[in-house]
Amino acid sequence: MASVSVSHMILFIASLIVAASVAGTFTAGVERLDGALSDASLDVSNEVRTDLEIISDAGSPVYDRSGNGNITLLVKNTGTRNLPPDGTGLDVLVDGMYQTSVWVEPIESNAQWQTNDVVRVHIDAGTLGAGDHRVKLVMGGDEEVFVFNT
Repeated sequence: MASVSVSHMILFIASLIVAASVAGTFTAGVERLDGALSDASLDVSNEVRTDLEIISDAGSPVYDRSGNGNITLLVKNTGTRNLPPDGTGLDVLVDGMYQTSVWVEPIESNAQWQTNDVVRVHIDAGTLGAGDHRVKLVMGGDEEVFVFNT
């Protein structure tokens, strides 16, 4: 009879060791998943809080106004978070081509791009032919498209 008790004890201890190792593996996996969800929720929060509106009139001359071949757009921060005043994180495409020569100019002297502030976005797009053109602004997951004619 003692041998049965000993074998049961060995099986019980072995099952406890297996259960502990499985629980440790699950705990580590759940912690990694929790970290990933926290990071994703922060990214989604920034995307939801970021919103731009291009307030330039499509009928007004936005291209080559000063004779330098630039596109100049008025862009308003309608989101709930302040944006970098230098336009960091602003991606610009003109007719599907990524633009690297882009600068942001605050209209007001406070040099900020806070909620409800308007800035001028200058894009050196080179020479554009006659016809319709599209400018796409992307910042923090928000996308705005502006169509104009030269």
